[in-house]
Amino acid sequence: MADNFLEKHYEEYEARKAAFLRKKKHLPHTTLRLPERPEDEAL
Repeated sequence: MADNFLEKHYEEYEARKAAFLRKKKHLPHTTLRLPERPEDEAL
């Protein structure tokens, strides 16, 4: 095997991770909205 095989792959992983995190920071923050429940008319 080639020397520095793991180091090279780790560096590529770090570059992909950094690009992902940079892109993620620019995405709008969305919240999960649950549908509103109607008032219980039986009460």
